[in-house]
Amino acid sequence: MTTIDDYLAGLEPAARNSLGKLRDAIRKAAPHATEGKSYGLPAFIQDGPLVAFAAHRGHCAFYPLSPAVIEAHKAELEGYELSKGTIRFAPGEALPAALVKKLVKARLAEKAGKARPRTPRKKRG
Repeated sequence: MTTIDDYLAGLEPAARNSLGKLRDAIRKAAPHATEGKSYGLPAFIQDGPLVAFAAHRGHCAFYPLSPAVIEAHKAELEGYELSKGTIRFAPGEALPAALVKKLVKARLAEKAGKARPRTPRKKRG
């Protein structure tokens, strides 16, 4: 995979459509993130890996890369197959854009909370 466009081009139409919509929703929720690759998956990067997604045999997956984000939104994710860091959905089905926005914003907030403030170095005298 060179780019996310290349990755999507190699998928079946149903998965391509679902992941294309997911990509658009992520872009809107995290406009400063850049597209790239993380853990071998198409991903969005902002101060390190933010979220990723992929198509697999029989399902598509969204990876918020945070079990805490999935746990915090478990009620809204009812009906989707979940695991520690994965939300699975059928090819041809799209995660609702409003839900994707909430998950991405929660991930951004989580990453911002983990950022360490820089401690100024002491001047040597």
